[in-house]
Amino acid sequence: MEQRPLGRTGADVSVIGLGTWQLGGDWGDVTEDDAADVLDAALDAGVTLLDTADVYGDGRSEERIRKALAPRADRPFVATKAGRRADPFEAEQYTPENLRAWIDRSRRNLGVDTLDLVQLHCPPPAVYPDQRVYDALDSFVADGAIAAYGVSVETVEEGLTALQHPGVATIQVILNIFRRKPLEELLPAAQRAGVGILARVPLASGLLTGKYDESTTFPADDHRNFNRNGEAFDVGETFAGVPFDVGVEAAREVAAIAGDAVPTAAFALRWVIDQPGVTTVIPGARNVTQVRGNVAAASMAPLSDAQLADLERLYDERIRAHVHDRW
Repeated sequence: MEQRPLGRTGADVSVIGLGTWQLGGDWGDVTEDDAADVLDAALDAGVTLLDTADVYGDGRSEERIRKALAPRADRPFVATKAGRRADPFEAEQYTPENLRAWIDRSRRNLGVDTLDLVQLHCPPPAVYPDQRVYDALDSFVADGAIAAYGVSVETVEEGLTALQHPGVATIQVILNIFRRKPLEELLPAAQRAGVGILARVPLASGLLTGKYDESTTFPADDHRNFNRNGEAFDVGETFAGVPFDVGVEAAREVAAIAGDAVPTAAFALRWVIDQPGVTTVIPGARNVTQVRGNVAAASMAPLSDAQLADLERLYDERIRAHVHDRW
């Protein structure tokens, strides 16, 4: 699989990574065996970046990664996140002491002395310009607790603020056919700064698989049920902030643009891979079939000019009004 430099980390990673939120929770039940199979399938297929967080299943995702990697000689790059354990979830909680405690917990969960990458996990807006937070992270790099740090953001403005700090190695942002705003300023600015981009929610929580219709339901413990209106966290994390019925109808058009010979999910992932400035895209997967379908996007040909034009028209006509000015 194609490998790209991950910003200022010094590492090269696969253009298709694996997001592991679903291996911890909030996507319905994923058993221990299923999680192990997903991780093994991804690594065997050439995935060299895993993205997790300390709050995914209260550490379950990190622990499952540790178990999957234990028998392997070839260790992938593991990006985790810190900050959502803050209680209350306020900027004042991002102290050096709390950051160190969260990082040390992830080191234990993942069974490593040095974390490859720690990303501030969509913190309160006041955190992004706070130099004291970056000073603390710099000190953790200096003492070997982490190799590099980055930020995960909800808005383009947060990403642009983070780029002003020279220690930021990566930015993680929602980017997909239904969430195009980062293409305008954030990705070009990151490219100029030599900062890597991890594109999350690339399938709009499954909408861009083309498998859902207006009658589709989700389990009670799935965020596509309990966070549909932003009840638990930023609504943009669920269906990329697109109203479900609007997204279902638009996804049908995406499938038609892709054509019968190309799986809609792989088509949507290829679109992300080909955006200038993107390092890696991190779709999740609940089973081996989904892993293989995601990985197939890495070997697809780029989308045609006509397809790109049709997708842009679809965005402008159906999606832009719902998401563009919000994030």
